[in-house]
Amino acid sequence: MIDTTRLSGRLHAFVDDHSTWGGAAALVAFLSRSPLRPATSVPAIRAAVAPGRRALVSVVIPCYNYGHFLRAAVASALNQPGVDVQVIIVNDKSPDDTAAIADELASSDARVEVVHNEVNLGHVASFNRGLERVTGEFLVRLDADDLLTSGSLARAVALFDSFDTVGLVYGNPRHFTTPEPPNGRVGRVSWSVWSGPEWLAERCRQGVNCITTPEAILRMSVVDQVGPLDTRLRFAQDMEMWCRVAAVSDVARINGADQALHRDHAASMSANEGSPFEIDLAERRLVFDLVFSGIGAALPNAGRLRALAQESLDREARQHGSPRIQRIACRVGNELAYVRWSVSGI
Repeated sequence: MIDTTRLSGRLHAFVDDHSTWGGAAALVAFLSRSPLRPATSVPAIRAAVAPGRRALVSVVIPCYNYGHFLRAAVASALNQPGVDVQVIIVNDKSPDDTAAIADELASSDARVEVVHNEVNLGHVASFNRGLERVTGEFLVRLDADDLLTSGSLARAVALFDSFDTVGLVYGNPRHFTTPEPPNGRVGRVSWSVWSGPEWLAERCRQGVNCITTPEAILRMSVVDQVGPLDTRLRFAQDMEMWCRVAAVSDVARINGADQALHRDHAASMSANEGSPFEIDLAERRLVFDLVFSGIGAALPNAGRLRALAQESLDREARQHGSPRIQRIACRVGNELAYVRWSVSGI
C-alpha cells in the first residue's frame, strides 16, 4: 500500500529544500520534458526585489471556521514592507470565533475591513464578495490558514512594474505542517516571463494546476477584464482564473524566494472534499470547458488547445484502473506536476 501522505510530504520537502537552488531547475526540467520556455528571463543581477513606489495591494481573506489561524494570516499581509495593503476579511457565517476576531482586527487597524455573510456561501462566493470591496492595483487571495512571506508583495510589484503586459505573478509556496510556520527564504531572486497563451497551452498539455493560490498576485485591471471566480466550480476555481488571465495577459514567476507559506493540515478542504480522483478530474475538465467557451475562445488556436486539454485528461483517466488506484495515482500525479513547476518554474 502506498502512503500518499508521506509521499506528498517528501515531494513538498524536495521542492522546499531546492526552491532557492538554481541547480535543481535543470534536473526537473529534464524530468518534465516541458516544451515551454520563458519568453524573457531576468537574472538575479537585474531582478529588483522592491518597487520604486508604494503600490496598493488588496488581500482578500475568506474565512470559515479558521478563526484560530486568522490573526497570523492578517498579520502576514499587514506587515509587508514596500507596499500599502488593504485587507478584506470575509467571514462566511463561521460558527467559531471568526466574527469576533475579524471585528477586533478591523477595529485595531484601519487597513482591515470585514464582510460578514448572513448565510454560509462557500469560499468561492465569499471571495467574490470581498473582491467587490477591492480598491488596490493588485490582488491576492489568501486563505485564512496560509501566510504571505515578508517582502513577497514588494517583489511581485517590482516585477509587474517592469513588465506591464504581465497579469499574473507567482512563485514558490513553502509547505509546512508544524504548529509554528517556518521562515520564508530568499536566495538569488530572478524572474521568468512567459507569453500568456503559451503558458496556457502548457496547462492544457499537463492538465493540472501549478499554483496553490497564496503565492499568486494579480493585476486588478486584468481581473476587471476577465471577471471574478466562477461559482460553477467548487475546488478548481483558482486554476480556471489563472487560465483566463493567461488568455489575455502574460504570466511571470519569481524564482529563488518563498512567496507564501502554505499550511498542510488534515482539516483543509483540498485534503478532504476535493481530493478524490473523480471529483478532481471532473473539476479540471470543467475548467477547460469554461475557459474555452468563454474568454479563451478568442484565442486563434482555441480549438486545438481545448482538444489538447481533453486528450491530456482522457489519457490520465485511462492510466488509472480501479477507483483505489485512481485516487493514489491522481495524488501522485498532481504532486509530481507541482514539483516540476515549483522547482523549475516551467
